Amino acid sequence: MKIDGKTKIVGIFGYPLAHSLSPHLHNAAFDELALDFVYLPFWVQSKNLEVAVRAIRSLNMVGVNVTIPHKERIMAYLDEVAPDARMMGAVNTVLNRKGKLIGYNTDGQGFIDSLEGEGELNPNGKRVMLLGAGGAARAISSVLIQEGIASLTIVNRTQRRGEELVHHLKRIFKNRCPIDFLEFGKRNLEARLREINLFVNATSVGLNPEGDLLINLDLFSPGTFIHDIVYNRKTELLEAAEQRGLPCLGGLGMLIRQAALSFEIWTHRKAPIQKMRDTAEKELGMKKRRT
Repeated sequence: MKIDGKTKIVGIFGYPLAHSLSPHLHNAAFDELALDFVYLPFWVQSKNLEVAVRAIRSLNMVGVNVTIPHKERIMAYLDEVAPDARMMGAVNTVLNRKGKLIGYNTDGQGFIDSLEGEGELNPNGKRVMLLGAGGAARAISSVLIQEGIASLTIVNRTQRRGEELVHHLKRIFKNRCPIDFLEFGKRNLEARLREINLFVNATSVGLNPEGDLLINLDLFSPGTFIHDIVYNRKTELLEAAEQRGLPCLGGLGMLIRQAALSFEIWTHRKAPIQKMRDTAEKELGMKKRRT
């Protein structure tokens, strides 16, 4: 990679970022297409978010990805937010268009592309339980409702945030489908779990080995699909699903698909998805050998 005065800069804002594969994916993609771009990680704490956003302009960056914990708060510091990101209430991609900062969200479409393409599951008509109420959960829940799910139950450790997400979704989508909140302590209600067709973990639980299964998979009906958006390892949730013969999918596909969409926003070029996937799998294999 040759970096000079003409090299365009993109990156990722988040905290922490040690686990992030995004720099590997994007730099490999830039190299594959011989684009004069570089992608850098920026460890931005919440207290410094506004200053960091202003730096996108002052450093003449092309844009950034946004991850935990900034996907919702960053909207307040942007000049414009795309309609779908506004609807979701979260941004994961920022484009600097001649000094105007525009927010997008590629998480939702990345999730659906992976679910349908790799998981071979059409969510239309499915009864969904989703764990989480952060930026990823907002994007995923919004796109699932648009895809025509039959019902949605939000579960979150912090009741206030979970109820806020339910209120947001009901305000945006009106009566598209029943939406409710289930207290985290009641998440293993057998009658409720028997009704579910799709369970999604949209939290970072599972990012590191913790032995937390999150949910009692023995209570699901046969064929219930389990999706864990954690991408850096096979989580305990996925291992338990496999042991019980439940169809399941990890988060690597979603990571790659949303990254490809961000890449295309910045470069106006089709992303080399296979190169990004090969790079991710190689890096994850290296991390496993190091641990």
